[in-house]
Amino acid sequence: MSAPTSVPLPRPTTNSSQANRPPVWAIEASEQSVQTPLPVACARQTDEREVCCKELKGEDERQLIDPDIVRDAVIGLSDGLTVPFALTAGLSSLGESKLVVLGGIAELIAGAISMGIGGFLASQAERDHHRYLRRTIKARVQRCCDGEMEREVHAVLGAVGVDEKVSRQVAHNLLEVESVAERNDGSSLEDEERGLRWSRSVGITEFLLRFGEGLEDIPTRRLYMSAITIGSGYLMGGVIPLIPYFFIPKAHVALMYSSIITGIVLLIFGAVKARVSGAAGKGASGYVWGAVSTLAVGGAAAAAAYGIVALLEAEP
Repeated sequence: MSAPTSVPLPRPTTNSSQANRPPVWAIEASEQSVQTPLPVACARQTDEREVCCKELKGEDERQLIDPDIVRDAVIGLSDGLTVPFALTAGLSSLGESKLVVLGGIAELIAGAISMGIGGFLASQAERDHHRYLRRTIKARVQRCCDGEMEREVHAVLGAVGVDEKVSRQVAHNLLEVESVAERNDGSSLEDEERGLRWSRSVGITEFLLRFGEGLEDIPTRRLYMSAITIGSGYLMGGVIPLIPYFFIPKAHVALMYSSIITGIVLLIFGAVKARVSGAAGKGASGYVWGAVSTLAVGGAAAAAAYGIVALLEAEP
């Protein structure tokens, strides 16, 4: 049995910027042709900047919030700010703030429950659709030949510039991984060292499902998170237009203050939405567009509701 190959490593250099960091060995410094594992591949020691490329950030690069949470929060808050505001604006033509408050609270509670249930059912339908496609694709993989699988893999990879030879290699590797995963109930030590966990998230079925169909698995907790986020967002957003009606008895006067408060909140919400979603960019134009567009949607909904109620009230 031959002795394992040793790779001499250079002595690490230290400076003020790396005083509190563990030493990272340069992969180019090995004197023999030894393949370096990807988790430890780093060229920091030979780079003039003496910094890992993963630590370099762009001018507008930042950590964004989970897009699913942002989507649910935007749905809940935007509907909460526009629908109850439009309702209270329409009821304001009747003249009594008490009536506006009662109708607004009833709609707010019912709307929050309805929006939460809708978010739960939408996520559940998405999860069921994902599970159905997984079963369908897995059955197709089992009954199709290797050539058909190679064509399907190349249809995905070829669109981004990967040639047929590499696509064939990827297809064979994915088929092998899925075959081994089906024969193993758990992970062996060798499999863990390779970074694999035998589950449903490996193999050609997962590849075709994720990159061919563009679908991700929906965990069960996502259903409840979506319901809570949308419902609570609707509830928090819907309280804001009602605040002036609690203190001002005349609905027409309260409507003026409600419009001002809701307009300011819509502008702030639009700017924050552009920030957390990454749509703002580096300049101020993205923030302005997000704020103005959100205000325009809410204002149009309120104006339509108020005009329709006033028109119906004016009819003999």
